[in-house]
Amino acid sequence: MGKHIAVAIDGPSGAGKSSIARSAAQELGFVYVDTGAIYRTVSLYIFDRGIDPADRAAVTAALPEIHIDLRYGDGGLQRMFLNGEDVTERIRLPEISMFTSAVSGIPEVRAFLMEMQRSLARERSVIMDGRDIGTVVLPEAQVKIFLTASPEDRARRRWEELRERGTEKTYEDILREVEERDYNDTHRAAAPLRPAEDAVCLDTTGCTFRQSRERILAIIRRHMEA
Repeated sequence: MGKHIAVAIDGPSGAGKSSIARSAAQELGFVYVDTGAIYRTVSLYIFDRGIDPADRAAVTAALPEIHIDLRYGDGGLQRMFLNGEDVTERIRLPEISMFTSAVSGIPEVRAFLMEMQRSLARERSVIMDGRDIGTVVLPEAQVKIFLTASPEDRARRRWEELRERGTEKTYEDILREVEERDYNDTHRAAAPLRPAEDAVCLDTTGCTFRQSRERILAIIRRHMEA
């Protein structure tokens, strides 16, 4: 990967990967890449077309119709454009979260997005987060971190986030969805969620955002200073 540094941050849904990775990238002057948002954008297209996410052939047939563009706003916020439309907010709706769990497990979808993700790391220093960055997408990344927290802690964070957006959902429902997503992500045939063998495992249960961010930055800086 030449002079560029690639940081791969993997972990389950709701572990805080996106917010922490974005903040760390801004601090270090790296480009932040939220691969989960890319998969959500594909899933939104499938959802809007009324395609069954379990219909592998139909999902695969729709992929050539999808054009995704990443643009960056204030504070390094990654904005997602689907066929020219800004869908940054829509892809975060709860129904798209569950839809994405099914769509992202389709091998053709992962192959469709693989080169797009790798090309970003070839062009610049990046912090990329997702489910299989260190194991599949960027197996040669210089820094690999597996970020996690208890299901209860992750569900609480998600519940607070949705409340701030004005989306009312019970904590119990969110916890059930988190546990279901964990099961699907760790048991799928294509690139199941697991730590890379050389990843640093970081459990942030009970940590504040700032504490988690500082721990991530310390790991990255140790590599940069080595």
